Amino acid sequence: MVRIEIAKRTERIYVGIKLYREPPLEHPDLIASWPGIGNIGLIAADILRGQLEAEELGEIEPWDFFYPKKVRIRDGELKDMEFPASTFYFKRTALRDIIVFLGEEQPSDDRGMYAEGKKAYKMANLVLDVAEHFGCRRIYTSGAAVAPVHHTMTPRVWAVPNTEKLISEIKTYRNTVLMSEIEGRDGQGMITGLNGLLLGVARKRGIDAICLMGEIPIYLEGSPFAYPKASRSIINVLSAALNIDIDCDQTNRFVERSEREINDLYEKLPTEIKDQLDRLKHIGHDESKQSEPITEDDKQRILEDIDKLFKKGTKED
Repeated sequence: MVRIEIAKRTERIYVGIKLYREPPLEHPDLIASWPGIGNIGLIAADILRGQLEAEELGEIEPWDFFYPKKVRIRDGELKDMEFPASTFYFKRTALRDIIVFLGEEQPSDDRGMYAEGKKAYKMANLVLDVAEHFGCRRIYTSGAAVAPVHHTMTPRVWAVPNTEKLISEIKTYRNTVLMSEIEGRDGQGMITGLNGLLLGVARKRGIDAICLMGEIPIYLEGSPFAYPKASRSIINVLSAALNIDIDCDQTNRFVERSEREINDLYEKLPTEIKDQLDRLKHIGHDESKQSEPITEDDKQRILEDIDKLFKKGTKED
């Protein structure tokens, strides 16, 4: 734990962390997320924050992690710089206290999309400094699982715990499967970026943690679309695990709008590509039906055609 110093007003400053208040939280759960494929995890965490009407708790200061996104100039003079935000929120509910952490960007030594290197490790530890300070009993991270599924299907949630004792609990979650039990993975898997790193650092500190990943079709992996359909699946798991009620009306409208955009794109695909993708409807989650799986060559060709379609759409827009 880093040293806490008392600052002016009600702020408390860690090294790299600024807390604006000290609410009397009782062993809260912390949900953390950053941008990723389809922004699945970030959307889920942000919807949860909004539904709970969570209040700002503090932030991780950006100086050691990010370049400024923009600068503000007034009357010819540079007045301010804007950095990606890394913000903590909190909510006391009837049954459980919750902290939500939302990062607008993952820190990376080479400025890639996913966190890696010293900056990523430092940020993971700062998030957990706050978790330990408030006595968090568990950490949840959320992201995407690229899978051979069709966008008309209900996405499952792949789960990875950082301790064996959580496995039996995860198996009670609806529409959820352990990542290690996904067919063809031989009990192995990888979680990219801070979603995985945070689990490892939490394990090192003795804090229970679970990563929840919503399925996204392989042909949408590189698309510019958000994929809230998978976010909704994660929200359903979190609401049950945390014993909180979530009104999904707004999320459902978001999903419906996203579905229309994806269907419009789908109809523009070449017939042979659509025929390939339609096979995923029949394969689905039933491994016994995978007599004609999409091969790696099929996948590469499909992704290349979709990438061309995205580029064409961008020029037309």
